[in-house]
Amino acid sequence: MTIERKHVGPRMSQVAIYGNTVFLAGITAEQRGGTSVAEQTAEILARIDTLLAEAGSSKEQVYKATIWLRDIAAFDEMNSVWDKWVVPGHTPVRATVEARLAMPDVLVEIQVEAAKA
Repeated sequence: MTIERKHVGPRMSQVAIYGNTVFLAGITAEQRGGTSVAEQTAEILARIDTLLAEAGSSKEQVYKATIWLRDIAAFDEMNSVWDKWVVPGHTPVRATVEARLAMPDVLVEIQVEAAKA
């Protein structure tokens, strides 16, 4: 079985598909300066929707999510956006942790795995 990659860069791919499983890289917001955790989360989730669709999947098929927050105090703010995005009855397993992220203006990073629809 081969691995299909999408949005391949010199360091990493944004999407890898192996069999019926879709793996997304950690996704961060492109618009960061002066944005809130809620704004970054909304942008990230919209990008995830787009990448999953390109891979033949959707948020209903997401079975695992990992979320990194620069400051865990923003947990409720992030969840206010997340809770509107997830589909009732299709919520994935999830871990959320505080982490020093790669750049100071990155407040949130989200990585998901999903089944192909």
